[in-house]
Amino acid sequence: MSPAVKNTLLFAAMAGLIVITGLMQGWNLALTIVNMGLISAIMALGVNLQWGFAGLFNIGIMGFVALGGLGAVLISMPPTTDAWAAGGLRILTGLAFGAATIVAAVLVQMRMAKGRARNLATLLVLVIGFFLYRAVFDPAVMAVEAVTPAATGYLGGLNLPVLLSWPVGGLLAAGAAWVIGKTALGLRSDYLAIATLGIAEIIIAVLKNEDWLSRGVKNVIGVPRPVAYEIDLQADTDFIAGAAGFGLDPVTASTLYVKLSYGVLFTLVLIALLWLAQMALKSPWGRMMRAIRDNEVAAEAMGKDVKGRHLQIFILGSAICGIAGAMMTTLDGQLTPGTYQPLRFTFLIWVMVIVGGSGNNFGAVLGGMLIWWLWVMVEPMGLWIMSVITSGMADDSWLKAHLADSAAHMRLLTMGVILLLVLRFSPRGLIPER
Repeated sequence: MSPAVKNTLLFAAMAGLIVITGLMQGWNLALTIVNMGLISAIMALGVNLQWGFAGLFNIGIMGFVALGGLGAVLISMPPTTDAWAAGGLRILTGLAFGAATIVAAVLVQMRMAKGRARNLATLLVLVIGFFLYRAVFDPAVMAVEAVTPAATGYLGGLNLPVLLSWPVGGLLAAGAAWVIGKTALGLRSDYLAIATLGIAEIIIAVLKNEDWLSRGVKNVIGVPRPVAYEIDLQADTDFIAGAAGFGLDPVTASTLYVKLSYGVLFTLVLIALLWLAQMALKSPWGRMMRAIRDNEVAAEAMGKDVKGRHLQIFILGSAICGIAGAMMTTLDGQLTPGTYQPLRFTFLIWVMVIVGGSGNNFGAVLGGMLIWWLWVMVEPMGLWIMSVITSGMADDSWLKAHLADSAAHMRLLTMGVILLLVLRFSPRGLIPER
């Protein structure tokens, strides 16, 4: 069987799983899986750029996803005018003091000769700048967070179209990736993994605790949509008539229409990013990246800037994860910093890349869709299997209760088993790199 036929059959099988889910458990669930599967595929595509193209072991994915979600809030939410009046400009002034302190310390390090005097001058600049920053920043934050904290308590956003927040989320993630890459990309792969995980935890901790920025664990709700609202569709007589033509009630039809609209938008974004990734893979730049991945010493001996190219692809992959994060926040309609769990969901994205096929963009897309489908479906399937196994047991049996409770752990168990099977029987993934 040729690779093209095999790949086509794999994607057809994935589509078949979605169709079966729709027929057996409802199209509402099927479209929900498709939408999150498309977002997961975009995340997997970003990680595949970093790992599959360049061999960069980044396990701080959720930090960049969280920054993308923050971008959706900063761009699309309306500004909180009372909070801005209470301390918005003072917060910006405090942040400017903090940035100026860092710049001044860097300039001291660059301009002065090495020695005790330079170290003392740097320390003095940092200490004075820190106290100035805190003196301006802290009172402003307290004033902003005191403005109706149950409903707002943060500065809000720019009230721009939410679709604009998707590329902005990617830019925020790319900016963070530049800062991280300039300091961490010179590390060995295992140290790079530890550094990226730690930085992701820091980003998420900031989002959880800085209420003036993202409302912290109180969450930002009501993020605007790029598609219609169900209640508006249900009040539209033309939509009601169209739904009746398909034999659907207005509530069901409006839900399916909204999810299908999201699916179309997400598919367009995925196709655009996949096309760009394929063009990059086939270009001289892509061949150079794979040469660096396979043998850094030889590539550097041929005059290639290994660290510079690593920084490029680290930024690109992180930006794609940021776009996916903004899309996910838009789909959910809220920013919930407490749900960004770096170890759990980073593991899931890596399983998608490895199962789909590291180094193959289509493999990353397939892995994203397949693993997300399994992530959603395994638990109800586990409950059904346990109910069949325990059907002959008494209702008060301790073993029956134990097996039913164990079904909740089927997700992580199944992910681990699938990963082990793929690594054993198809170590290059379902669609391996050519």
